Amino acid sequence: MSTLTAFTGAELFDGANRRRDVAVLVEDGHVKAVVEPGHLPADATLITLDGGLLVPGFVDLQVNGGGGALLNSATTVEGVRTICTAHARYGTTALLPTLITDTPEVTEAAITAVRDAIAARVPGCLGIHIEGPHLSIARKGAHNPAFIRPMSEADFDRLTSTGIDHVLTTVAAETVPPAQIAGLVAKGVHVTIGHSDASYETVTAAFAAGARGVTHLFNAMSQLGHRMPGVVGAALDSPDVWCGLIADGFHVHPAAISNALRAKRAPARIYLVTDAMSSVGSSLTEFTLNGRVITREGGKLTLSDGTLAGSDLDMISAIRFMTETIGLSLDETLRMASLYPAEYLGIDRTHGRIAPGSRADFVHLKGDLDVAGVYIAGARQTFAALQ
Repeated sequence: MSTLTAFTGAELFDGANRRRDVAVLVEDGHVKAVVEPGHLPADATLITLDGGLLVPGFVDLQVNGGGGALLNSATTVEGVRTICTAHARYGTTALLPTLITDTPEVTEAAITAVRDAIAARVPGCLGIHIEGPHLSIARKGAHNPAFIRPMSEADFDRLTSTGIDHVLTTVAAETVPPAQIAGLVAKGVHVTIGHSDASYETVTAAFAAGARGVTHLFNAMSQLGHRMPGVVGAALDSPDVWCGLIADGFHVHPAAISNALRAKRAPARIYLVTDAMSSVGSSLTEFTLNGRVITREGGKLTLSDGTLAGSDLDMISAIRFMTETIGLSLDETLRMASLYPAEYLGIDRTHGRIAPGSRADFVHLKGDLDVAGVYIAGARQTFAALQ
C-alpha cells in the first residue's frame, strides 16, 4: 500500500514560480498534487520543513566523478553509486556520469557499469555522457591525445547500442561529419559539440545535422572572433542550441558569462554543469587520469603544465556564483541548474519541476543557499562524513 506524504513549512519554487502557503503531496516517489494546507488529506504523513525554500532537484549533465571515484577508473555499479551520492549532498538528484576520452575497452566497461547501475536503481543515475574520443587534438584540454581518433563504424555502433535511454556524446564538429551526427541523432543519441577548433560554418552544419548542444561553452573551443566566429559564435548565434556552462570563476570570466546570457536571451538555453572530477565530495588533494597526475589547489584542478582538468565544483556552489558574482536572479539560476538541463535532455515532465507527475526530487535550501535537505523520489538522503 502506497504512503501519501505532505511536505509543508517552506516556500515553494516549482521550476516556474514561487508559491507560499502550499503543501507538496508525494505518493510512490512522484508529486501527486500541490495544495493549500487546508486541503491536506487526513491520511497524509506530514514532513514539516523549518522555513527556507523547496526547489526542484538539480540535474547535472556532465559529471566525471565524485566522492573519490572517477568513472574512467571506477567502471562498476559501486563506482557510479559513489559518484551519484557524492553530488547528491550538494543538491544534484539526477546526473549523467561522464566518461572522458579513453580506450574502447574502458568505454565499453563504463557503458556496462551505467546500464547496470540504472537496472539496480542507483539513485540519481540518468544515463551516460561520453565526452570524446572523437575530438580535436588542437582543443584537447585535459583529454589524452593518444586516445583521440575519428569515429569508426565500431565506435558508432557502440554509441547507438548501449541499452541506455539517455546517451549524450561530445564530439568535435571537424572530426565527426554531419552524416555521422545525423546517424547518431536518428538512433536517439544526444550530440553536443565540444573540444572543437571548427569554423562557424562547420559548426552550423553540425547543428543542421542534429547536434543540439555545446559542451562547456567557451572552454576548449574556437573563440568568437570578428571575422571567424568559431564554435562560440555559432552557439550564441543559434537560438535552438543549448550550452553547458561551468560557473566556478576559473573556467569562464564573469564578463563572458554575462555576455553569453545577454546574447542568448532568457530563457537563455544555457544550463549549469559542474564537469566535476573525483575530488568533489572528498578530501583528495590529487588523483590520476590516464596516468597523469591532477592536483587540487585553491578550488581548481590542473595538470602539471597548468591546464585545467575538469573542475572541483559542486552544483550549489555554481548556483551561488551565478547569483552572487554574476547577479542573476535566484529563480533563473535554479532553472539553469534543474529545468533547463532537463528540457535539453527531454525529461522535463519528470525532472526540473515540482508539479503533478514529476519525480519527488527536491532540495531544501536555507540561509545563504545552504543545502538543508535532499530528497530523491520523496526519500530524504543521508550522507557520511567526507573521506
